[in-house]
Amino acid sequence: MRRQRRVKIIATLGPASNDEAAIERLFTAGADVFRINMSHSTPEQLRDSVRMIRAVERSHGRPIAALVDLQGPKLRIGTFESGGIVLEKGATFVLDSDPAPGNAERVHVPHPEIIIGLEQGHRVLLDDGRIRLVIVDSSLPGRVVTKVEVGGKLSNRKGLNLPDTVIPLPALTPKDYTDLEAAIDAEVDWVALSFIQRPEDIAAAKKITRGRAGVMAKIEKPQAVGWMADITEAADALMVARGDLGVEMPLERLPGVQKQIVRAARRAGKPVVVATQMLESMIVSPMPTRAEVSDVATAIFEGVDAVMLSAESAAGQYPVEAVGTMNRIAEAVERDPTYLSVIHAQRNEPERTGADAISVAARQIAETLDLSAVVSWTSSGATALRVARERPDMSILSVSPLTEIGRRLALVWGVHSVVGADAHDQDDMVDRACRIAFAEGFARAGDRIIIVAGLPLGTPGATNMVQIAFVGGDGNA
Repeated sequence: MRRQRRVKIIATLGPASNDEAAIERLFTAGADVFRINMSHSTPEQLRDSVRMIRAVERSHGRPIAALVDLQGPKLRIGTFESGGIVLEKGATFVLDSDPAPGNAERVHVPHPEIIIGLEQGHRVLLDDGRIRLVIVDSSLPGRVVTKVEVGGKLSNRKGLNLPDTVIPLPALTPKDYTDLEAAIDAEVDWVALSFIQRPEDIAAAKKITRGRAGVMAKIEKPQAVGWMADITEAADALMVARGDLGVEMPLERLPGVQKQIVRAARRAGKPVVVATQMLESMIVSPMPTRAEVSDVATAIFEGVDAVMLSAESAAGQYPVEAVGTMNRIAEAVERDPTYLSVIHAQRNEPERTGADAISVAARQIAETLDLSAVVSWTSSGATALRVARERPDMSILSVSPLTEIGRRLALVWGVHSVVGADAHDQDDMVDRACRIAFAEGFARAGDRIIIVAGLPLGTPGATNMVQIAFVGGDGNA
């Protein structure tokens, strides 16, 4: 199955889609990567989901990526005696370490480290930002006094966001460690880290994954935006998680921050995903709004690697229609006469490395000679990533002897991933690249392709060879 687009689609699994037949329908409709949200899953459910993804993968003979999204340190308030209260603007409200049920004057915050970290003037957002408090007194141990700036109804265990506070909590909770071990045991391809604040948060996860899965940093806190350069360097991929990020910063800043994150990832040649409320209305409607279509299109014009569906595919009434709609939007955008010019204008200067020099040369040669495809022969995925960074006009066909690399590259812009035995030598590599390009429908007899690889074969990150080859009548070089 060959997609008629370069951008990839991530579909979240959930009650509306978590059986093998549903996953098959989502894949056929256009999903390239399946997300398992551990905020709503157990390790047992994770293993079942991965098993079903692999079954669909075998039936189609195409690498499919499994992405596990860890819950992270989701902060919540405690409970109330009456189940909820109403906060009035201007009222005083206390956050404290007392586990007793709260009332109209106070509530428990079951994270004593947070109470310690809060300072006068810091903002506190409750219930996805619907209620806003500001700290007026943090001098007493175990409690802070706030003033209500925006009031409203507040019920048990609502979310707590702290846009001004560096939270003294690790990025991985005990639940995350358990889920991460289960994800690695299940051989997932990507792990997404929630609520990271510093590059050290990524290092903690990488000590566990040890290269067995790509680590994706979800940017959903203003503190992470401030560390963007270091986080981009530390992570294997980035996600613009616009839900909590939109709560913790003014909404009018979100589009600009999204562009900053996307461009940081593209400069580094690392995959970047845009997520949250992309086709939100399709949870209950078979058609999206025009604003949602424009939102998805804007992300694709920015050259993101993937766009993601959350509740639309996990719990919505129209999961297959949502994936199909996103697929059609992507195809239409990439056929638009302005698409390539926008993508070209966003290209970055190559880094001063042999891999980047080779990748730039391959893209320029392929576009100058109007070649049919760029074939990347890769054992680690690094060669395909550097070629994808260039956003060439033609398709990227990635050939890897490792199934896990083929799956991981299913997330990457423009990459059609094929898993096959490693080449014996350079001649064998060229011949097989031609045959695979022919068989997969990327080249016809008489076409030319360009091959990018690292020699000696099987050396990770040693991209140092580029060669043009003619595809023969039987697909051979």
